Amino acid sequence: MSKILVKDAGGVRHLSFNRPEKRNALDLDMYRQLTEYLMQGESDNDIRAFLISGESNCFTSGNDVADFLKNSDLGPNHPAVRFLYCLLELKKPMVAAVSGSAVGIGTTLLLHCDLVYADASAKFQLPFVNLALVPEAGASMLLPELVGYQKAAELLLLGDAFDANTALSLGLINAVESPEALLGNAMAKAVRLASQPPEALQQTRQLMRPHKHRIQHQMHLELEAFGERLKSDEAKARFQAFLGKSAS
Repeated sequence: MSKILVKDAGGVRHLSFNRPEKRNALDLDMYRQLTEYLMQGESDNDIRAFLISGESNCFTSGNDVADFLKNSDLGPNHPAVRFLYCLLELKKPMVAAVSGSAVGIGTTLLLHCDLVYADASAKFQLPFVNLALVPEAGASMLLPELVGYQKAAELLLLGDAFDANTALSLGLINAVESPEALLGNAMAKAVRLASQPPEALQQTRQLMRPHKHRIQHQMHLELEAFGERLKSDEAKARFQAFLGKSAS
């Protein structure tokens, strides 16, 4: 069974993480599929918006650490790198529905979404420094711009988890929904976006994102530092402890 489920309806391409046995941890194959489905949707005139979601109890627990360590050369063709730059280049809007854990990339990818909804079970976390790494997806620029430097420093340097109400107060999400209504309401918003005049919608998105080249440069700097950190003794020790804890 595919680890990324895809369904097209009402002008919306719905992508859903489907690896419950690993709490939807993203491996390289999942990154490849996500990028492929997004790029296909971008070139399909019948697709006018994207919706991304996970399971009812887990959005994604972040990267599959073991898989990532086996493929740690973060060149331009690395599946995770291609996915991150794909997010930046999307012209069509993206909506996210978050339930349960949204760790690492599970939170940073939300910074590239247009509308984000969560239920009360959602737990967001940016534990990069905790793992002796640095942020990715432009989060080191986008998060301080969104929430202010001091709050971004708290979230990135301490790496503590925070709940949906905190995410709402920070402006990271649009609303906290009931678990029963979350996916349906997020889909309804995606369908509304898909029904808008597409050229006006996409041009408005571009105007609201005037610093794409700055973010692209920041993502490049992050990935350089991330690749160096992956090879550091500090990170190796943290990963060894993390993998040992996960196995027990």
